[in-house]
Amino acid sequence: MSFAELGLSDKVQQAVAASGYTEPTPIQAQAIPHVLARKDVLGIAQTGTGKTAAFTLPMLTLLEHGRARARMPRTLILEPTRELAAQVQDNFDKYGINHKLSVALLIGGVSFGDQDAKITRGVDVLIATPGRLLDHFERGKLLLTGVELLVIDEADRMLDMGFIPDIERIVKLVPFTRQTLFFSATMPPEIQRLADAFLHNPVKVEVARAASTAATITQRLVATGRQDYEKRETLRGLIRNATDLKNAVVFCNRKRDVAVLHRSLQKHGFAAVALHGDMDQHARMAALDSFRSGEMPILVASDVAARGLDIPSVSHVFNYDIPHHAEDYVHRIGRTGRAGRIGHSFTLVGPGDEKSLAAIEKLIETPVEWEGPTLAELPPSEGSSSRGRSGRGGRGEERSSRSRKVKVRSGDRQRSKSEEAREEVAPVQAAPAPQPEQEARKPRSAQRERSPSKGNQNRPSRRDDDDTPVKGLGDHVPAFLMRPVPVKKS
Repeated sequence: MSFAELGLSDKVQQAVAASGYTEPTPIQAQAIPHVLARKDVLGIAQTGTGKTAAFTLPMLTLLEHGRARARMPRTLILEPTRELAAQVQDNFDKYGINHKLSVALLIGGVSFGDQDAKITRGVDVLIATPGRLLDHFERGKLLLTGVELLVIDEADRMLDMGFIPDIERIVKLVPFTRQTLFFSATMPPEIQRLADAFLHNPVKVEVARAASTAATITQRLVATGRQDYEKRETLRGLIRNATDLKNAVVFCNRKRDVAVLHRSLQKHGFAAVALHGDMDQHARMAALDSFRSGEMPILVASDVAARGLDIPSVSHVFNYDIPHHAEDYVHRIGRTGRAGRIGHSFTLVGPGDEKSLAAIEKLIETPVEWEGPTLAELPPSEGSSSRGRSGRGGRGEERSSRSRKVKVRSGDRQRSKSEEAREEVAPVQAAPAPQPEQEARKPRSAQRERSPSKGNQNRPSRRDDDDTPVKGLGDHVPAFLMRPVPVKKS
């Protein structure tokens, strides 16, 4: 099947041919005719199969007729991250070269003034992240009553990032008679609920099992130690020994680990660049551009780069940290092996990662092979450390154990000295029995009898020797109550 058979306009077909594409991908072949027929579409496909072009190409054909009005976009595309939104804009610029359509990008990290100026002139295609879109709407700079087509891309990523309440609010602002396109790589129950609420009699297009990985990716597990320095050493060895490594993406779970690993790789002579959510938009785009151009062959990133980024020539993916959510594993390794290319992925697994690994293998329904020894076969010196879960905590535990030992030894020495002193002192003669007068002069606490209980032989009994009632506090009056109280004279 060719693009000419899908019903696309001549202008779109010319742009596609100029880009070098001759045959559509399975999801494009199935989704484009339904989009052109103005039907709601629920698209499920693994990452790297061309979902972006599946809605970009028919949108260009539909937008050839009509005109944009000020502050009222004709179509709206929602993306979870700034990078994905900018990538969709690049697709419109590439395939819409023969069209005179206005495209606006509403993302964070960019001046409100420039974005307001574009919206005021009127846009045919509005690409936005949910937060920035609602900011413009609440300022009164944007109206969504003219939206004819709504695209919700990477819906599962929207769920993970907490954008679902914003998405539900935006859907209520657009017309009920709109056409909705809903794309996702995975289909958890919450996403299914949203699809049922947003779509009207949708056509379900599923070209691959949800949460499946591409067959062109070689997946391997690498056992490593618990400590960070052991993981960094294992990663450097994998990068040095990797065959046919052109460029690679290294994923970490935390932004702090991205910065630490980036500095470590640079210190050991690797050309690496970092990408995470705390970076400003200019630095993030500069990092992606340097990686795409090949200037920096290694990209150390958080999960902000795990979804939908189209970098076709990525040869390797390294999971420095095993992802907390099994769905993120599918998206991470989907950065390689795109468009039928061969890709390689390596996941570092340390002690404590067994549960996350089991969840991943259950999701993809395929056991992942080990590269070298398994985690159970790893020597104890590498697989577990005597210093505890972290070096600092381990040293603290050693110090506390040493202090406990010192206290025990000092206590033994004190007990031995006291025993020697008792042995050197002559036997004490028995004291004479107290006289009645002396017994009467003793304080009441000394007259109490000792309890014969086994638990505490020295504990005084609750019964006094005499039956004299105690008034007030008895002999145990606190000193501050005995102070005289000054009285002012009237």
